Amino acid sequence: MSAISATYQEDAAVQKKRWIILIVLNLFTFMSTLDGSIVNIALPVLVKQLNLPVAQVEWVTTGYLMAICSVILFFGKLGDMVGKIRVFRIGTVIFILGSLLCGWSTSLPFLIASRVVQAIGASMTMANSQGIVTDIFPATERGKALGLIGTFVSLGSIAGPSLGGIIVSTLGWEYIFWVNVPIGLIAFALGMKVLPKDLVRVKSRIDLPGSLLFAFFIITLFAGLLLGQQLGYGDSKIVAALIAAAASFIAFIVVELRSQAPLLQLSLFKNSLFSLSILCAFLVFVANFCFNIISPFYAQNMLGLSPFYAGFLLMLFPISMVVIAPLSGALSDKIGSEFLTFAGLIVMVIAQFGLARLHDGSSVILVGLWIAMLGIGSGLFQSPNNSLIMSKVPRTQLGSAGSVNSLVRNVGMVVGITIATSILFNVMSSKAGHRVTGLVPGRPDIFLSGMHVVFMTSSVICLVSALLTGWRLITIRKSKRAEA
Repeated sequence: MSAISATYQEDAAVQKKRWIILIVLNLFTFMSTLDGSIVNIALPVLVKQLNLPVAQVEWVTTGYLMAICSVILFFGKLGDMVGKIRVFRIGTVIFILGSLLCGWSTSLPFLIASRVVQAIGASMTMANSQGIVTDIFPATERGKALGLIGTFVSLGSIAGPSLGGIIVSTLGWEYIFWVNVPIGLIAFALGMKVLPKDLVRVKSRIDLPGSLLFAFFIITLFAGLLLGQQLGYGDSKIVAALIAAAASFIAFIVVELRSQAPLLQLSLFKNSLFSLSILCAFLVFVANFCFNIISPFYAQNMLGLSPFYAGFLLMLFPISMVVIAPLSGALSDKIGSEFLTFAGLIVMVIAQFGLARLHDGSSVILVGLWIAMLGIGSGLFQSPNNSLIMSKVPRTQLGSAGSVNSLVRNVGMVVGITIATSILFNVMSSKAGHRVTGLVPGRPDIFLSGMHVVFMTSSVICLVSALLTGWRLITIRKSKRAEA
């Protein structure tokens, strides 16, 4: 390890600007996570304008998330070695450039390639933002600052469809990417003024075998899952891809256990409460992205709403969350996080079950009620769960924990999209009597049958997470009684 000449907590100039620094970090946190979901509302528009089936256009969303998952651990490690703030700054520039290229795209391959560029920049910022906060904020404020980043992560992740709908209907789909450019440039300029120089660097080496194996695992796994929707999971190419993913994951674990400078600190998972909190976070993001990928098609194609009004309807999710999340975070400081996470998940189960009972003649008010409840449940859950995750690891491993948390979040998004679309297309194909990978004109009943099964599945996922959280709540209370 390198010697630390001073700390940011001892630097009065840095401490004076720490909340402005947090604003800069949160702006890029919000934009990078927002771009994982903002395209969803534009998918029906892209399907029409590019004349492509839904299953192909999905790669605009999943390609972005796959690229982030492939390299986020690498950039977290690189940040420890060459400086978290340096990697963060470079990432902001790459993200802005990728956003510019996305808006200029005239074909699906160019758009997907531009999304990969955007994702590389996003992963550089995501992997290091929590580590920067940990270094800069004193222990008495660190939890609050990390909680705010967690709130912006969640808001960015679920605000995409609603904000995207308004932008698409008023300006055009290109502007869901171009809106990042002026905001990103302002944040970058502000960051150049307030972000300090790196003080802490770790003398280590790049875990190249681990990095390559992990990237190969992510690419083969999600390529196999997503292409399986179009070709069928019995196709020999799909089976080969999934076998390759399993083999590369096993090889990755073996390499990490033997490495002196591993890409992933597997020792983190020895803490059962950390592992359980990470698992619950994963399951919630899976469930939320089942909603995110399905709801724009339901709002526009089943309820007949324009992207503008569909965006306002879906905006109830982030609005509910932005109201509840800070309150939940503040309340968790007084009564603890365990009960709030459990209560949030129960609300989410009820909301997902309500969504599963909707049809093409459902009242917009009723739809809005269930969407708002889903936002309330997510708001109750996210901030306290993020605090639980970061509180269960030693300070020396907070950077690794932050990278794992970001990775799990993004993997959850991809898995949620994959589960939702796989179930949707399989149920629709069964109902139609032939292979379906898109909407069937004049047959809303076929889409609704698939949607109902998707939301029932996501409600079960939330229920499993609630049961695990309930077990965690009972375990922690028992241990507290034993200590008393």
